[in-house]
Amino acid sequence: MSYQRFGRLQVADPLADFIVKRLAPGTGVAIEPFWAAFAGIADRFRPRIQACRHKRDDFQAQIDAWHRNQGAQSEDASAFLRAIGYLVGDPGPMPVATEGVDREIASLAGPQLVVPLDNARYALNAANARWGSLYDALYGTDAIDESGGAHRAGRYNPVRGRRVIDRVRTLLDRHFPLTSGSHADAAAYSVSSSALRVGLADGATSELAGPRQFAGFAGRASAPDSVLLQKHGLHLELVIDRDHRIGKDDPAGLADVMAESALTAIMDLEDSVAAVDAADKTLAYGNWLGLMKGDLTASFAKGDRHMTRSLNADTAASDPSGNPLTIRRRSVMLIRSVGLHMDTDMVRVDGEPIPETLVDVAVAAWGAMHDLSGTGPHRNSLAGSIYIVMPKLHGPRETALACDLLAATEAALGLAPRTLKIGIMDEERRTSLNLAACIAEVSERVVFINTGFLDRTGDDIHTNMEAGPMIPKAEIKSSEWLTAYEEANVAVGLAMGLPGHAQIGKGMWARPDDMAAMVDEKISHPQAGATTAWVPSPTAATLHALHYLETDVAARQAEIAAPPAERAPAVQAMLRPAVLPPGRELSPAEIQRELDNNAQGILGYVARWVGQGVGCSKVPDINGIALMEDRATLRISSQHIANWLHHGLLTEQQVVEAMERMAAVVDGQNADDPDYEPMSGDLATSIPFSAALALVLEGREQPNGYTEPILAAHRRRQKAARAGA
Repeated sequence: MSYQRFGRLQVADPLADFIVKRLAPGTGVAIEPFWAAFAGIADRFRPRIQACRHKRDDFQAQIDAWHRNQGAQSEDASAFLRAIGYLVGDPGPMPVATEGVDREIASLAGPQLVVPLDNARYALNAANARWGSLYDALYGTDAIDESGGAHRAGRYNPVRGRRVIDRVRTLLDRHFPLTSGSHADAAAYSVSSSALRVGLADGATSELAGPRQFAGFAGRASAPDSVLLQKHGLHLELVIDRDHRIGKDDPAGLADVMAESALTAIMDLEDSVAAVDAADKTLAYGNWLGLMKGDLTASFAKGDRHMTRSLNADTAASDPSGNPLTIRRRSVMLIRSVGLHMDTDMVRVDGEPIPETLVDVAVAAWGAMHDLSGTGPHRNSLAGSIYIVMPKLHGPRETALACDLLAATEAALGLAPRTLKIGIMDEERRTSLNLAACIAEVSERVVFINTGFLDRTGDDIHTNMEAGPMIPKAEIKSSEWLTAYEEANVAVGLAMGLPGHAQIGKGMWARPDDMAAMVDEKISHPQAGATTAWVPSPTAATLHALHYLETDVAARQAEIAAPPAERAPAVQAMLRPAVLPPGRELSPAEIQRELDNNAQGILGYVARWVGQGVGCSKVPDINGIALMEDRATLRISSQHIANWLHHGLLTEQQVVEAMERMAAVVDGQNADDPDYEPMSGDLATSIPFSAALALVLEGREQPNGYTEPILAAHRRRQKAARAGA
């Protein structure tokens, strides 16, 4: 890799050129002064971050020793953890006071997308997922069953179409009832005297039972092109087009119903990407810059059509009284950096790599200055903020470090204090046990807390490695600590005053093709008092939005808010590791089944991450069911095998043999991918297979069970091998 020198800094050519030619122009930030300031940031934060890493290792060593003496009993765990400083005291009343937050984050409740920032098409899809067609979302998924001739395959099926239309009319009646009649009987929609009039098929005229649910319209009042309805802060848009293939057969000309869906979207530089060098990261940084400037495009082939995608523009409408109204058509975007545990050589100080998050934060903030200037065709933050999600923070000390880093970055770029806001991923054990103290450290910047139950599970397995063999992976989802963790996240967020300032979020739905189950189950997230929850696709966002029409999240939060004394038992519950209870022994068949399932999942993901540079995708499980996989799911599977290996439920020979068999299974599942390189042909030379094996056999020694160091090293080998070939 070649570098350009800026004082004591060496900056890799791709990044240096990107900053000079694309990032800096128009921001008023001069190159040389910035790099001088950045060198100071590196000098200040590199030793602090290194100290945090050492503290993590020190805590783990002490916990390992304690478990070897105490076993899995947790009665004395809290006293021990307080004595060593792992658990800290409650900060007391210190309500969040973050200002300048967009309402989509501060006060509205709705779905959230998380997408890899290195894929421009996916990033644009997410940014444009603010609105989605209910007709398309229902028609194209299993949310509508296929019985009675309502199949999805082939050309348009009018039987299925009728079922979708009936389902949507039922939804309209449920959430936006009329004073008389049904939306199913609507023959015309019009606006008169600031009210929505609905002409019915029998000649009568009806109105909304809740007149305030009428939010606006587009076109002429007597015959609008669309009608905007609202409930719990979310909107539905009735699209009226009598020339449309659906609208022409509808008595009211209703061609579609658009649902306000992904209010926010996280553009991810972390778990869902496979960026291992300056070229990879600069590609992702360029996409962020394009989103912030509003000029990002992506061209691709879809079937026999060539398409180009760009950011959706806002549209003009009128409020009920006929005054001008702008309909926002894009999600408010946040960006997630890498964690504190990764270094990068794309910027070196005195020849040494630096923590990668320092570069991520600087480039994210610098790129978003284009949005703040308001010179582009679109705006992301109307409130003038930049939203940076910080993952894998361990406790309040590291949260305070992240806050200081944001302040230092503001100073280097000439941004006003507290322009940079922080999202806290509550996904590490030390953070969830000390969440109130973490929030207190960023009480004027925090805009987001979110349970990352996948990483949280991986961390719990690794932290409690010496406590005993874990229960089968599927059973952990119903373990006592995980339930307490999910409940405590909301309770602490409410107690710290996040409503009106910040989101309280829940984790991902991992089965992107199983929308019927999602519609049935994911309503539990808003019912739990969470203002947002992650979904794997724009379609899933549209369907999940229905849960926020169903649930008044603000009312739920008022019902479930608990004082600190009532939250204390949750900490004790979170300290109980999900180990096999005394007397329970797993049969050889159960052990083999669990091993095979974990091994197949690891190989299926790693084959794409290392072999193809794909950080997040639908990966078939051992039964062929497509699951969304990223590094968090990989962390669980690799740590689970490492745990059983450590406690003698498995032997290394068993693990290697299972990996070899599952490599052939994964090869078969990817046989139709022309870019896939099979592993089982020569396992000895397969770099992805070597990575998968290392993740398991070296899993116990990996800091906090993280997978990134092994993945990145093997991905670099893979790239070098292909370049050499």
